[in-house]
Amino acid sequence: MTTQRRTRLDPATFQLPVAKMRDGYYSDAYFTFTRDVLEFDDHRPDVLMQVFQREHSVLGGIDEALAILKLCSGRRRGDGVWDLGWDALEVHALHDGDEVEPWETVLTIRGDYSLFAYLETLYLGVLARRTLISRNVRDVVAAAGGKPILYFPARFDHWQVQTGDGWAAHVAGAIGVSTDAQASWWGGKGMGTVPHGLIAAYGGDTVRAARRFADRFADELHVTVLVDFENDSVRTALEVADALGPRLWAVRLDTSSTMVDRSLWHEMGRFRPTGVVPELVWKVRRALDNAGYPGVRIVASGGFDARRIREFEEAGVPVDAYGVGTSLLRGSNDFTADVVRVDGVPCAKVGREERPNPRLEAVA
Repeated sequence: MTTQRRTRLDPATFQLPVAKMRDGYYSDAYFTFTRDVLEFDDHRPDVLMQVFQREHSVLGGIDEALAILKLCSGRRRGDGVWDLGWDALEVHALHDGDEVEPWETVLTIRGDYSLFAYLETLYLGVLARRTLISRNVRDVVAAAGGKPILYFPARFDHWQVQTGDGWAAHVAGAIGVSTDAQASWWGGKGMGTVPHGLIAAYGGDTVRAARRFADRFADELHVTVLVDFENDSVRTALEVADALGPRLWAVRLDTSSTMVDRSLWHEMGRFRPTGVVPELVWKVRRALDNAGYPGVRIVASGGFDARRIREFEEAGVPVDAYGVGTSLLRGSNDFTADVVRVDGVPCAKVGREERPNPRLEAVA
């Protein structure tokens, strides 16, 4: 019985600035200096490079890292023509979405060091960024116990990170992303709710904005409406449900952490009332059910992370999906690369000995 090999993203997917990467434009200077010295000395050591990180994590960015090696390794001849180095390298790697242990080898590169030494900054940076996203998303997915996680951090970071971060979130289990760029690598589309800006554009009238939104998009996507514009989520949720009927898929609670929703004003003192709290979710759920709208879902957003989602789930708060933003960008997940063998002989920095990993697959 043979095991079917998992497919990897085509290198062309990443639209890499190949010429600049080959030149070392994005590389730490000491790595380009390393290449220059090796070429100046005509020294071609056959090395084994080993890549790892130190967390219980979820691997992201490996296909992007491989694309960098495939398209950018090699050397420029005297006539300016670039000779690709990929065919001269032996590469083994895990897959995007694989769970990894601390110190587990996720990638090895064997071959003439001068062909890829200057790419270390690039493939380590890609792995660090994408793995951070994948790990954080997997944590909130696990905390939510199978409920949808909507990946909403696009507005909190530079637009150029969207495509790769969206893929990292996708392989880690996020059910939806907010921009087309984030969804582009698997052919998806960005999704979203009726935003505060559109409500403001209709004079602060949430119902009017929701109607216009549904008129345009109800046949294309699930209509979800923010209901905190007037800080009266229960009333607004009912008004929107009455106006849209079966066209309404969900209401989204997004009360600021510095505000107390109007429906909780007479209950303050028994719990912390600011933001989207369990008591607010329960009030909205009961109001919708009592009004005959048990099928309208509740999306909760605003400051959610794995810990807070876990608290809601353990308490049985009736949230149907969570929108998560900045917490998915926080933290670090750094990778390290070490030469551990030279010309077939062990040669590594003390404490960084070779750690073979039978899970690695040869990369064609």
